[in-house]
Amino acid sequence: MKFKERLRELRIAKGLSQMQLAQSVGISQSAIAKWELGKTEPTASAIIVLAAFFGESTDYLLGVVDA
Repeated sequence: MKFKERLRELRIAKGLSQMQLAQSVGISQSAIAKWELGKTEPTASAIIVLAAFFGESTDYLLGVVDA
């Protein structure tokens, strides 16, 4: 599973809109939308922030591991 799918899956599981997630982590909604569509990829620092927010490892978020 790719990053874009994991990000969307985790966001929806928390019941958050893209805007709500963006406000919670200090990243623009447009960046999150582009990541979920696979149009762009996040920076390493953004991946770290998202992993911490969701309580997941960066490897899980990136699809390197499944658990």
